[in-house]
Amino acid sequence: MNTTYWAIDLRRTGRDVTNMFFIVALPVVMYLVFGSAQSYTDAPVLRGNVGAVVMVSMAVYGAVTATTTISGGAALERFQGWGRQLGLTPWSSAGYVTTKSAVAMTIAAVPVALIGLVGALTGAEATPLAWVLSLGAAWLGSAVFSAYGLAAGMAFRSESALGVAGGSLVLLGFAGNLFVPLSGLMLDLARFTPLYGVNALARYPLTGGVISEGVSDPLWLPILNVVAWALILGGVAAVLVRRRRGRV
Repeated sequence: MNTTYWAIDLRRTGRDVTNMFFIVALPVVMYLVFGSAQSYTDAPVLRGNVGAVVMVSMAVYGAVTATTTISGGAALERFQGWGRQLGLTPWSSAGYVTTKSAVAMTIAAVPVALIGLVGALTGAEATPLAWVLSLGAAWLGSAVFSAYGLAAGMAFRSESALGVAGGSLVLLGFAGNLFVPLSGLMLDLARFTPLYGVNALARYPLTGGVISEGVSDPLWLPILNVVAWALILGGVAAVLVRRRRGRV
């Protein structure tokens, strides 16, 4: 972990207005539109209200956008010659990856914290413990998507990688019960998608796993989803990295 590089890269990332808009501003706007502005926001759930549930889902979206975008950008830097520059220094590849991961998780904390603050000011309600656990799970769960961004960067090897990765997150959000409540067959299929587990795990402290009347998830299900996708995405990213090194 190189704290100097972490600080420099953190400032550089923060100056990227376009990325920061999609990472921070867009999830906040989406929460305000689909959460606090709606009449159902005050409807109670187990340990809070619907407004808090929407708030947590938007925090998940902002956090995974951050980790996906930054890790994808790290992969592109390697293709654009930065990897060779680092090879001339005593800094190891493991140190580079660790530092970039720290940058990604630091940036991911920004939308989570900001949406939590906006939610507290606009009617989202939850017990203190559920509030902390839900937002904490949203932040920690986003680490899974670092591998997703890395795999996208390695697969496409161009600036389009970030667009593909970011755009696909929107589709995965709809498919994973993040933006629109699903039911029936669509909900059954959603349980196998990457974003479902992180979102369900983050909501669990608020809802106790209840999705709708008569429908709920046991705690092991989102945990299994998160672990499985972490292994799948991490494995894909590792294979692509090895292939890239083999060509070099």
